[in-house]
Amino acid sequence: MSQLIYLDNAATTQVYPEVVEAMIPFFTEHYGNPSAIYSFAGEAKKAVDEARRILAKGINGKPEEIYFTGGGSESDNWALKATAEAYADKGKHIITTKIEHHAILHTAEYLEKKGFEITYVNVDENGMVKLDELEAAIRPDTILISVMAANNEIGTIQPLEEIGRIAKEHGVLFHTDAVQAYGHIPIDVENMNIDMLSASGHKLNGPKGIGILYIRKGVKIRSFIHGGAQERNRRAGTHNVPGIVGFGKAAELAFNSMNERIAYETKLRDYLIERITNEIPYTRLNGDPVKRLPNNANFCFRFIEGESMLILLDQQGICGSSGSACTSGSLDPSHVLLAIGLPHEIAHGSLRLTLSEKTTKEDIDFTVDQLKKIIERLRSMSPLYEDFVKKQGN
Repeated sequence: MSQLIYLDNAATTQVYPEVVEAMIPFFTEHYGNPSAIYSFAGEAKKAVDEARRILAKGINGKPEEIYFTGGGSESDNWALKATAEAYADKGKHIITTKIEHHAILHTAEYLEKKGFEITYVNVDENGMVKLDELEAAIRPDTILISVMAANNEIGTIQPLEEIGRIAKEHGVLFHTDAVQAYGHIPIDVENMNIDMLSASGHKLNGPKGIGILYIRKGVKIRSFIHGGAQERNRRAGTHNVPGIVGFGKAAELAFNSMNERIAYETKLRDYLIERITNEIPYTRLNGDPVKRLPNNANFCFRFIEGESMLILLDQQGICGSSGSACTSGSLDPSHVLLAIGLPHEIAHGSLRLTLSEKTTKEDIDFTVDQLKKIIERLRSMSPLYEDFVKKQGN
């Protein structure tokens, strides 16, 4: 493979050299446990406090409202399960959407088995939550609304401010899974009335295995992992100091360059979308054309099976992903694509390409040129496409 074009940044990102550099001393020099009382542990504790400050500042939160976790999935689980437990006396009804990440949906299913009732609100054809349906779903026993900030597959950015306003007016807690959005687009927990927010380090050029759950002061949420007194008695376990430092450094870099990255990635993303939709027939752009993550482009190609497309792209050194779950042993297409109204046969032919600030126009041109050949090749082997072309000619 002569080159690698990595266009799967929604799955994970490269850890930047500055982030690695910031982490290394906490493996080798300042390796003390920040919970210890001796002075040697002081450097580790100071570094954890500084990272907490940076991570809070980026969303207009307070340092004491940031709790470190093992990643986005743990944060999502904690938000839903601990809220359900803490507020069960008030009610057992939770509202979410049909396009959430499985860390939310599978946790919701778990809670249903425990006697909670979950309402899954619909989205429109662009993946935007239906606010009237969301508000109409609120009942006296509703304790939590959980809506992702931006969708991990199709990139649609949800109206967090409006959702937060609705939740506050009805006295319901509001959690957002911001794993794809944190550090990529502006989020203000105060203006948006967000009570809890999940984020993960490896989505913004930080290390894997570290996340946060923002919990607004006053929210009655209990421990998720029991043991020691770390994280103000709310999340037991020795701090992952290098991971915390790395997440903090990555967030600092992300927030400092956010406006420039948004402008660069949006321009490149729109160029990618324009080329693909103009040059490859029978192609659909999935997600909102404007209110979408700066680096996200998601397409469906008719008469194509997603996994074959990914394999052929990989042979050209291009990394992308498919919304179809067939790569994990299931033939079911993406629940997100089905929720926006796509039929199974079209949803199976999906491709998600997610850029970074290091992606170049040359990368995009090479990718589109190869993709055109791949689509043409796969369609030439499709009897469905052959029948379609014949009918078009009649």
